Amino acid sequence: MKRLLLSTLFLTISWSASHAQDLSKSYTDIESKVVEWRRDIHQNPELGNREFKTAEKIAKHLKSLGIEVQTGVAHTGVVGLLKGGQPGKVVALRADIDALPVTERNNLPFKSTVTTEFAGEQVGVMHACGHDTHVAILMGVAEVLAKNKQQMKGTVKFVFQPAEEGPPPGEEGGALLMVKEGVMENPKVDAIFGLHINSQTPVGTIRYKAGGIMAAAQSFTIKVKGKQSHGSQPWSGVDPILISAKIIDGLQTIISRESELTNEAAVITVGKIKSGIRFNIIPESAEMIGTIRTLDYDMKDHINRRMKEMVSTIAKAYGGEATCEIREATEITYNEPALVEQMLPTMQRVAGAENVQLQKAITGAEDFSYFQKEAPGFFFFLGGMTPGNTESFPHHTPDFLIDDSGLLLGVKTLTEMSLDYLNN
Repeated sequence: MKRLLLSTLFLTISWSASHAQDLSKSYTDIESKVVEWRRDIHQNPELGNREFKTAEKIAKHLKSLGIEVQTGVAHTGVVGLLKGGQPGKVVALRADIDALPVTERNNLPFKSTVTTEFAGEQVGVMHACGHDTHVAILMGVAEVLAKNKQQMKGTVKFVFQPAEEGPPPGEEGGALLMVKEGVMENPKVDAIFGLHINSQTPVGTIRYKAGGIMAAAQSFTIKVKGKQSHGSQPWSGVDPILISAKIIDGLQTIISRESELTNEAAVITVGKIKSGIRFNIIPESAEMIGTIRTLDYDMKDHINRRMKEMVSTIAKAYGGEATCEIREATEITYNEPALVEQMLPTMQRVAGAENVQLQKAITGAEDFSYFQKEAPGFFFFLGGMTPGNTESFPHHTPDFLIDDSGLLLGVKTLTEMSLDYLNN
């Protein structure tokens, strides 16, 4: 056994040495292209399920590399298939491609001036979450791997996914639709990797966590039915606004008194309440909508069950009725611990061990989680903030900014994670 392990180690080192020089030249050649692609995509953003020009740009590039290309996946998604010089496993790499209805507010020479109609309003369109960088990075990875495919065992599947921020109302989209359409099959994916640029993490840094790294997201609608009456005679009616207030208060006790927060974080937020039409009328009904975020499946099940019990019980206690409908948005973004352990040495070699940092879970959500339900996955964060900056702007805001100098590390990391996973 010892001899076998030493032999395997020798082959791994020899393989790494043999391809390191070729990869180094490929990286030198690709950096300026990645920056150029990113800036062009940033200047021409498109909303979810409407990423027509973006998809066309991606498909044209992949075809130019000799990669087998499928378009129109989940409306506007693009999938590329690159077969290596020898048979082996299948690894998928994912980049999301959609922008947001945000008006950009900066002086970048490649600033977006695109506008469109969204939810009945004229809005600006901006890559305010860094998906433009994800696209450019994965296009770069595709070029590097295509040039080095003879050294590669197995297959790489490039998944350019639309509508990560959610499809338009009444439409399906995103990772869930891609999975439904079979993107993780034919050939079946053995593992999937993905990254997300972060505007508040310094360039050159990678952050990761095994297990749940991002939360499951659910939306809920609570409908309260009371009895309308004159505002001066509340005793003659049933006040749905009062009941709503009691429900909102009660829901927070599920988090503060019933959830084991030393295990994982959890959140219930009511984001909107609508009721009534006039100052002196107690209305007949009220409606609330909000979000639930969880990082543990047992906690998620408990919170969902208790919300439904509590909503109806509180309403009944005050003489009314209420229902609670909960809808799925994303699953828990769960990094398979064994896969993280396997790939961590690669990340440390590429970025430097001191630059690969463990992080805590966050209550933001990612539909990359749907791919991870089909195959082991590893999703991590890439630094996009200029080192030494005293101010950085959060994602989904008009001032959001990414430093292009962080993109090459993304290309290197995904490339070498793919090669090491397939070849070793």
